[in-house]
Amino acid sequence: MPLPFEHTYARLPAHFFAKVRPTPVARPALLAINAPLAEELGLSPTELASPEGIEILAGNRVPDSAEPIALAYAGHQFGAFVPRLGDGRAILLGELVGKDGVRRDVQLKGAGRTPFSRGGDGRAALGPVLREFVVSEAMHALGVPTTRALAAVTTGETVFRDPPAPGAVLTRVAASHLRVGTFEYFAARGDREALAQLTGYALARHYPGVDAAGGAALALFDAVLQAQARLVARWLGLGFVHGVMNTDNTSIAGETLDYGPCAFLDTHVPSRSFSSIDHGGRYAYGQQPRIALWNLARLGDALIPLVDDDQARAAATLTERLEAFPDVFAAAHVEVLRAKLGLVSEGEDDAELARDLLGEMAAHAVDHTLCFRALADAAAVGDIAPVAAMFRDPTRLRAWATAWLARLDDDGGTPAERAARIRRANPAFIPRNHQIEAMITAALGGDLGPFERLRRVLARPYDDQPDAADLAAPPGAEQWSYRTFCGT
Repeated sequence: MPLPFEHTYARLPAHFFAKVRPTPVARPALLAINAPLAEELGLSPTELASPEGIEILAGNRVPDSAEPIALAYAGHQFGAFVPRLGDGRAILLGELVGKDGVRRDVQLKGAGRTPFSRGGDGRAALGPVLREFVVSEAMHALGVPTTRALAAVTTGETVFRDPPAPGAVLTRVAASHLRVGTFEYFAARGDREALAQLTGYALARHYPGVDAAGGAALALFDAVLQAQARLVARWLGLGFVHGVMNTDNTSIAGETLDYGPCAFLDTHVPSRSFSSIDHGGRYAYGQQPRIALWNLARLGDALIPLVDDDQARAAATLTERLEAFPDVFAAAHVEVLRAKLGLVSEGEDDAELARDLLGEMAAHAVDHTLCFRALADAAAVGDIAPVAAMFRDPTRLRAWATAWLARLDDDGGTPAERAARIRRANPAFIPRNHQIEAMITAALGGDLGPFERLRRVLARPYDDQPDAADLAAPPGAEQWSYRTFCGT
C-alpha cells in the first residue's frame, strides 16, 4: 500500500525524539475510516480498510516508508512543571503532504510503550478513542482548527483502567505535534542550539510568510500568540471546554490538541469545568483565555535565550508582546460573537451587546447552543419571542432584543438573509456530552450504530436535520454531575 511518508522532523538532531516501533496487538479489527480525510491526504480508503491497511493502523506492520518516532517534550501540568514528558503512548509514523500541498503528521495513538511512557502501558481504551474520533471531526466540521481522526481500530486486548476496557488505536493527523512543552523541554536543559533549530523549524513549517526581521523567536512568538487567541475565541463561541490546557497540550500550530477530558457547555455557566482532576476549576470554560495567556508566558520563558543575550532585556521585550494578548483575544472574540449575532459591519458597542446576552444566559441558566441558534428564528420574524421562551424572566431579554434588532437593521439585508447568516455561525448540533457517553456505552456493548450516527450528523452541524432532532436536545439534570476523564 503506497504511503509516501516524509520525515522533516526526524531529520532534526536525535535528541529531539526517540526511535521506537509500535507494539503489535493481538487481534486488530477496523472500527472506522475517515474516507474524506484519507482522500485529502492522497490515500485510498479502500486500501486503508484492507487487511494490510488494518495491520498498519494497529501498529502490527510498519510501512517501508515510515520512520516511527516518539517526540520529546516537557510541560506545565496544572501549573506544575514536568521537565520530561514526551509521547508516552503515541508514535509518529511520518508526514504526508496532501493534495492541498499541506504537510501533516500521521501518528498512532495507543500504539504501545515508548521511552517516555513513565511506567504507563502505552495503550488507549476504546471509549477515549471514540470520543476523540467523534469530537475532533465535529470540531473540524464546526470550522475550528484541530487535529483530526483518520482511522480507529480495536486491538483485541484489554487495557487496565478503572474499569478494565477494550483497547483501541487512533490514527491522528495534525499540522504537527509541536507544543509549547517542546520548547520548554530544551529550555529546561539550557540547550540554546536545539531551541534555535526548533524555532526555525516551527517558523518554516507553520508560519513561512511572517516577517522575521526582528528575529525568528519573536516572529514565532507573535504568530503563536495570534493563533492561540483566535483558537480560544472559537472555543468560547461554541461553548467548548478543553479541560486540560497544559502547555504540553498547547499546539504551536494553533490547533485543538488532545480531547481527553473535553466537554461542551449545555447550560451557559462560565465557571463550569468537567475534568475529574480539575478540582479548582483552573481550566473552566471562562478561564480559558487567561490560561492561554499563562501558557504563552511559558513559551516566552523558553524563548528568552533566543531573543537577546541580555536576559532582562529579552524578558522585557517578550512581556511587551505578551501584554498585547488581551486586546488581540478581545478582537478575535468579538469577531466570533458578532457573527453569532448575525452582524456583518463593526459597531463600537458590539462587544457590550454580546456580553449583555451572555450575562442573561448565565443568569437564567439557558442552553448555550440552543439560545444562539434560536436567534436565527428571532431574526427571521423580527421578534425575540423564539428566544425569550428559554428564559425564566424574559423582561430584561426584551430590552436587550430592542438594541439587537436595531443593530441588525443597521446592517441591512432581508430577514431571511439575516437568519441564514446566524445559522451559518451557530450550529444546530454539537457533540452533546450525554450523547457522547451514550455512544461509548453502546460501543462497549458491541453496537456502533450511535457512533456512526453521531459521525454522520456532526459532519453537517450547521444544517437543520429534523430526523436527528434528538441529538440537538439538551440533557436533563444529569448535566450537573457530568465528569470527564483523561483515559490514561
